[in-house]
Amino acid sequence: MGLLESVVGDLMQSSGGSSSMGGVLTSLLSGQGGAGSQQAPTGGMGAGGGLGGLLSAFQQAGLGQVVQSWISNGPNQSVSPGQLQSVLGQDRVNGMAAQAGMEPNDFLGQLAQHLPNAVNAMTPNGQLPEGTVSV
Repeated sequence: MGLLESVVGDLMQSSGGSSSMGGVLTSLLSGQGGAGSQQAPTGGMGAGGGLGGLLSAFQQAGLGQVVQSWISNGPNQSVSPGQLQSVLGQDRVNGMAAQAGMEPNDFLGQLAQHLPNAVNAMTPNGQLPEGTVSV
């Protein structure tokens, strides 16, 4: 997981983001548990978690084209804080916001800014990393 931590660390440093947000991004993209691992009954991540679970959750929320733009070599589509909340579910957002030491609305704004770049950096050449389950 050294590559993921390096990519997220570089993104946080170049954008002035906090290290706590970087930790949440690393947990989210790696599929680790932590404070944000609770699942909401609707929305929320798929059982697999990680990048593949994130892709699945976006597709289930009708936002597959958004996350696909982050993976592809073209421009990244933006995602709104409200869209992220619908994908992740309120319980998960609350847990991740607490992990980052932020209020949920502030956290969602920061996540909307950093998540597209993090996914883009983790998918060089427009492809999911080997071993990532795609749906």
